[in-house]
Amino acid sequence: MDENIKILVVDDEERIRRLIRMYLEREDYIVEEAENGKVALDKALDNDYNVIILDIMMPEMDGIETCQELRKEKDTPVIMLTAKGEEANRVQGFEVGADDYIVKPFSPREAVLRVKALLRRVTAASFQEADTSSKNILVFPHITIDHDAHRVTADGEEVSLTPKEYELLCFLAKSPDKVFNREHLLKEVWQYEFFGDLRTVDTHVKRLREKLSSVSKPAAKMIVTVWGVGYKFEVDDV
Repeated sequence: MDENIKILVVDDEERIRRLIRMYLEREDYIVEEAENGKVALDKALDNDYNVIILDIMMPEMDGIETCQELRKEKDTPVIMLTAKGEEANRVQGFEVGADDYIVKPFSPREAVLRVKALLRRVTAASFQEADTSSKNILVFPHITIDHDAHRVTADGEEVSLTPKEYELLCFLAKSPDKVFNREHLLKEVWQYEFFGDLRTVDTHVKRLREKLSSVSKPAAKMIVTVWGVGYKFEVDDV
């Protein structure tokens, strides 16, 4: 199953690229490399990768700008590589559409586990519903979520979301009108601790609203901020 998984590893240090590549190829993934953001962007736009591992600090074009440019064309899952203490860069990475991050120095096994976790979330088109219904389509007044097709439409128009934006929307939508605080959303949607980096949730909600709003303003308004608490998916009884 994994022999068709294609991963792009982007870092200006050849040693790091080769190390990650070696561990990923042990899992039978197809791995390609890029030494800077400019080369990576060209490759990412010309090919369909399942995951891109992207270093932030690089010559030619850094990881933030690369991800920003990529998101104009594609929603390929992105894992950012960041140095310790670069919290501002991590937040910036999430703002431009990164799905996860790994802090240097890291264990190559951690990189493999992060890739596997992200692939699982992306390829699991249907997620486990909490209630007894096993329907794979959620239909609301302005938003339809088709889990099998991994597709979101707002007032009939398809909305292109990153894997993390999709997961966040699904998580909120499966419990309409229930308020979730940021800590709970980090734990459930991101599935591991983010060391209190609560802005991660805010930036994803902001991007999700912007994307929905570009197609349907009523759909965007369904994601409601509950001040001092968190967020909820609000459904009008109409």
